[in-house]
Amino acid sequence: MSSDSDFFVRFWGVRGSIACPGPETTRFGGNTPCIEIRCGSRVLIFDAGTGLRHLGATLAADGISDLDLFLSHTHIDHVVGFPFFCYLFKPENKLRVWSGHLDDGKTTESVLRQLMAEPLFPVPVDIFTADVSFHDFTAGDTLAPADGVTLRTTMLNHPQNATGYRVEFGGRSICYVTDTEHFEDGPDRNILGLIAGADIVIYDSTFSDAEYPDFKGWGHSTWEEGARLCTAAGVGTFVIFHHAPERTDDDLDIIGAAAASMRPGSLVAREGMTLRP
Repeated sequence: MSSDSDFFVRFWGVRGSIACPGPETTRFGGNTPCIEIRCGSRVLIFDAGTGLRHLGATLAADGISDLDLFLSHTHIDHVVGFPFFCYLFKPENKLRVWSGHLDDGKTTESVLRQLMAEPLFPVPVDIFTADVSFHDFTAGDTLAPADGVTLRTTMLNHPQNATGYRVEFGGRSICYVTDTEHFEDGPDRNILGLIAGADIVIYDSTFSDAEYPDFKGWGHSTWEEGARLCTAAGVGTFVIFHHAPERTDDDLDIIGAAAASMRPGSLVAREGMTLRP
C-alpha cells in the first residue's frame, strides 16, 4: 500500500497498436497502453489496453475498492483490456470511467457498450457486478478526482481526437501524452502548456524522425520530438512510450541510448517500471 504522500507512476502496458508477446519483447513488454498513477491512497488508471488485465490482480492484493479510469481515447489498443479487468467482477468495487475526446453525440458509455456488443463480444457491459459509472468531459477541462489531486487536460492531435493529462499532487506532476502527432511548423502549443515544468512526461514516441515521413497522418509522434518538447517546456524526466509493434528489445535499447545522448535522463518505458517525481 502507498503512504498518504506517495506519488508514483507504474507501467502495465507500453506498446502501441497491437499486443506483441514473444521472445523479442520480454524485457520491455508487449502489452498495449495502461499506466497506474498513485496519489497517496488514491489510484488513477490511464488507458485500458491489454496491460489492464495484469493490474487487476495487484489492486485486489492491495485491497483497492474505489478508483478512476481515464481514457486518452477509445481506439482498440487503448480499451481492449477493459472487458478482462477482474476488478469489475466484484460487487464491492467502484469504478468511474472518464473520457474527454468524443464528439458527434458519442459518450464514454456508448462506445464501451459498442465494444462489448455482438457480434464482436459474447457478453455486454451489464455483466459487470462492480459499481461502474461513465463520465464525459471536454478536453481542456480541469478535473479534481480526489482531495489534493488536480487533473489538467488538453486536446491532442489524433484521428477522432485524444486527450492528454497532467496529474498534480503534493507539488509534483506527471503527464501522460499519447496518442498525438506533432506539427511540422512548430511545437504543439497545447502540449507545451500542459507539460510546462512537469516532473515526468510520458510521450507518444511511436516513430523516429527518420521514419515519420512514411507515416504522416497516422496520429503519432517521434521520440526526438518528445525530447525537444520536454527540453522546451523545462521538463524533468522524458519517458519514451507507445512503442511501435515491430520494435524489439534490442531496438529499444538503441533508441534509449540515443535519447539519453540527446537529452540526458531520458528513459524508455518498460512494463513493471515505477517512477517517482
